Amino acid sequence: MGKHRVVVVGGGFGGLSVVRGLKRADVEVTLIDRTNHHLFQPLLYQVATALLPAGDIAPSFRAILRGQRNAHVLLGEVTGFDTSRKVVHADLPDGRSHTVGYDTLVVAAGSRDSYFGHDDWAEPAPPMKTLEQAVDLRSKLLRAFETAVVADDPKQWLSFAVVGAGPTGVELAGQIADLARRALKGQFREIDPRDVQITLLDAVPHVLPPFSPPLREHARAKLERLGVKVMTNAMVESIDAEGLTTKEGDRVEARTIIWAAGVQASPLARKLAEATATELDRKGRILVNPVDCSVTDDIFAIGDMVNLKDLPGIAEPALQEGHHVARVIKARLKGQRAKPFRYLDLGTMATISPADAVADIKKLRLKGVIGKTAWAVVHIAFLVGWRNRAAVLTQWSWNLLTGRRAQPIILEPMRAIER
Repeated sequence: MGKHRVVVVGGGFGGLSVVRGLKRADVEVTLIDRTNHHLFQPLLYQVATALLPAGDIAPSFRAILRGQRNAHVLLGEVTGFDTSRKVVHADLPDGRSHTVGYDTLVVAAGSRDSYFGHDDWAEPAPPMKTLEQAVDLRSKLLRAFETAVVADDPKQWLSFAVVGAGPTGVELAGQIADLARRALKGQFREIDPRDVQITLLDAVPHVLPPFSPPLREHARAKLERLGVKVMTNAMVESIDAEGLTTKEGDRVEARTIIWAAGVQASPLARKLAEATATELDRKGRILVNPVDCSVTDDIFAIGDMVNLKDLPGIAEPALQEGHHVARVIKARLKGQRAKPFRYLDLGTMATISPADAVADIKKLRLKGVIGKTAWAVVHIAFLVGWRNRAAVLTQWSWNLLTGRRAQPIILEPMRAIER
């Protein structure tokens, strides 16, 4: 009889922590993902704003797992589950359909952006959930400045809007402000990049809703000092190529709009729920057993695609769930029972500028340079690989000292307009 087969779908924080947690177990682990890399999503906005190279936050799975002999990587798109046969269906890079058998299945497929029923907004207001989207957004931001040089009305191209005032939206708005006012300063003769107009808006009453009131107020005040116009209680009614309109009737002119307003569970959550006759919540997340993250006796689900006591959709719950599921699998193989899952809340953090961040850690409220230091330490610790940690720390230090950015490049060449 062969070794116990564990299949992990999704190589995000949760999925990868399961794979690595089984390194010394007597199992064969297969990781299936649509990409060949693990993405450190908390720093994705820094790729989009030219601060970090894409590779610094996205090491390849094969490089990460090169020393783990029981781990295998399969590049493929999972399309469904057959629980009666205990197989996962996937489309391979060569176009073939393929099945992968399992004894234990862990699904950690993450989430995707939600436009709240307005999927047509995705074209004028692209999201930023994948590495490809972040690189495309970087080109779009930089192209806006280049277009302003030759535009009849430069101001319209120097206007940016970020929809969503959670951590991602706040971090994006702050980084765009720093990009324009420091990184690009003096690089253009025809325009002044510091003339940018940045608008951050959300339907909620405050920026950074999960944070304590003093930190929310600090973040808003800091953004406004950076020149960001903050609009709260402003629900988007429509979006077009030249701007957006709120339900209150306010018009925000912006040629570049970024969507950071909401997420929903991966479509695989619904497919897994249908295959296992499990319920979904109103956000499309699958309901799991809070004791061990299980869906059935041999299937687990973790991360953003699950509802586990309404834990937030951030990295830390996914990491802890992944570590726990690895312990459960190892305990079962030994005929033992693992302790019930218990979430350790390590707090929430968001950066505003190169020298300012806020951190809400239990009763500890950090802001300014102290908050930034805590934020940097945590993010460096969670990055995968010492090379990546050293590279990111170097880029941050360089930016803090000089204001310059590592990747101010547009990858796609301009195409002439056919007349």
